[in-house]
Amino acid sequence: MKIIRARDYDHMSRQAANIISAQVILKPDSVLGLATGSSPIGTYRQLIAWYLKGDIDFAQVRTVNLDEYVGLAPENEQSYACFMRRNFFNFVNIYPANSYIPYGLNKNAEDECSRYDRIIQSLGGIDLQLLGLGPNGHIGFNEPDEFFTKGTHKVSLSEATTQANKRFFEKEEDVPRFAYTMGICDIMQAQRVVMVVSGAAKAPVVKQAFFGPVTPRCPASILQLHKDFTLVADEAALAFPD
Repeated sequence: MKIIRARDYDHMSRQAANIISAQVILKPDSVLGLATGSSPIGTYRQLIAWYLKGDIDFAQVRTVNLDEYVGLAPENEQSYACFMRRNFFNFVNIYPANSYIPYGLNKNAEDECSRYDRIIQSLGGIDLQLLGLGPNGHIGFNEPDEFFTKGTHKVSLSEATTQANKRFFEKEEDVPRFAYTMGICDIMQAQRVVMVVSGAAKAPVVKQAFFGPVTPRCPASILQLHKDFTLVADEAALAFPD
């Protein structure tokens, strides 16, 4: 495990974008695993800026997103498909046919999950997976559990996760309670994993995940065992409480 200590959110975002841009420059047809939420937005903005300057080309890149809410159409403004268009895809030359996100309207969970795992397999796996860190240690929507779930699956979102996400919805009852998410095995099989974490509120879970035991009660802790994992965190997120 490698830890990059950043000064603040903007510095964290640039450091993570440096890693991703180097991946794409060295392997133009890279498969990037992408994340949503507030943490990676700055990273996407930096990549967009470099694309607009002509420093990076995404024409051959393929992408797979970590997760999607069950019940939301890709056109829904709160869907992760919409998030990706709004914060990244609309501003770079990643072809829509080369970007994959779980389909939240598929009511057959087994069918959707097996379909998504087949997509990842057909791409040859993920070269670089970008992650954020949930307040309860979740990665993707892999919530604390008694075991690590291997492949893409439908998950019931924890109360901590729904509370964290309710700020994006008009009413709390509008927050989806289920999601499709890549499994721990999908993430761990990525050739490289980069996590961005910012803010003092995340310091306790960073300490638990990366300086405590490996346990499914804190899903992110499994990354301690990854062959090429980099944590990019700002000083506040690394200022652990006593």
